[in-house]
Amino acid sequence: MATALAVAAEIGMSASCRVLGVSRATAYRHRHPQPPSVPRLRRGSRLALSDKERAEVLAELHSERFVDSSPAAVWATLLDEGRYLASERTMYRLLAAHAEVRERRDQLHHPAYARPELLASGPNQLWSWDITKLKGPVKWTYYYLYVLLDVFSRYVPGWLVATAESAALAERLIADSVAKQGVPAGQLTIHADRGSSMTSKPVALLLADLGIAKSHGRPHVSNDNPYSEAHFKTLKYRPSFPARFGSLEDARAFCRSFFRWYNEAHRHSGIGLLAPAMVHFGLAPEVQAARAATLERAYAAHPERFVRRPPRPPELPTAVWINPPLEKEVLPQ
Repeated sequence: MATALAVAAEIGMSASCRVLGVSRATAYRHRHPQPPSVPRLRRGSRLALSDKERAEVLAELHSERFVDSSPAAVWATLLDEGRYLASERTMYRLLAAHAEVRERRDQLHHPAYARPELLASGPNQLWSWDITKLKGPVKWTYYYLYVLLDVFSRYVPGWLVATAESAALAERLIADSVAKQGVPAGQLTIHADRGSSMTSKPVALLLADLGIAKSHGRPHVSNDNPYSEAHFKTLKYRPSFPARFGSLEDARAFCRSFFRWYNEAHRHSGIGLLAPAMVHFGLAPEVQAARAATLERAYAAHPERFVRRPPRPPELPTAVWINPPLEKEVLPQ
C-alpha cells in the first residue's frame, strides 16, 4: 500500500491504483487513517419497560387464554378490556428474547398418509373408481357419474348416473358389479380417492363383507388415482360430449352409448391398442396372433418397406401398477 501511495504522488491516485490492482477506497483509507473508535456503552432507555412490567406482559402472553393468540390479538383484546400493557411490537420483542417468535395458534396436523403401491397382473384384481360431475341443463345443476374401472384391462364393469353423490348408490354399484363379474372373495382390491362416498362406512362394510380389500390415495395427489382420471378425460374429450345435458335421461343415454363404444370398440394405447373387452375377457392372445399373421404377410410381400426389423403388433403389458415401488439407490461397496 505504501508503494501505491508513493506512485500516486507521481501519476495520480486513479492511475496508480489501476496499475497496481488496488482499490482506491483502500488507498484513501490508508492515506487518511481514522482513530480507533471507542464503543459506547448503551444505557437503558427511560421509556423502556421495567423488569416488573416485562414480567407482567410475558405472564399475560403465557396465560391460558392467550397462549395460542398472536401479539396483535392479545394487544387488541386487552385494549377492549381497558388495559394497556405494552405495544404490539414490544410484545414481539419480549417473545423474541425468549425464543418464542413462532406460530402460536393451534395448527391442524394431518396424519402421514402412506403412498399406495398396487399391482394388477390380470383382470378383476384391481379396480379404481371415482365420481365426476356432468353439467345439467342450467347453471349450477349437475349430474354425478360413478365409474368403476378395471386397472389391468381398462374395462368398465359398472357405472351409473345420479342426481346426487351418495354412499348408498356407490354401495349398490359396487355390489352389482362384483356379482356380475363373478369376482371371488379375496381376489379384488378397489382403489379410490378420499371423497366422502369412497371413505363412507357403508362402502367399507360392504367391501369387508365381499372380501374385497380397499385402498385410498393420498389427499390432493391426483397421481394416486391416474387411471380413473385418464378415463374421465377420454369421456369429456369425445367430439360428441355436450357442453350440457338436457336431463338425467339425456346423460344416461349418452353414457350408455359411450361405455358401449369404450369397452368394445375403443383401441386403448395402454393395452396394446386393443379394446378393453378383448383384454378383460381373455381374447387378447387370439387377436394378437391374428395381428401378427397379418403383419407377417405384409412383410413377406414387401420386406424392403420395413427397414429396421419385421413388424410386430404392440405388446400387451403383463403387469400394471398404481405407484410402482421407488428404486432404492444402491451404494457402492
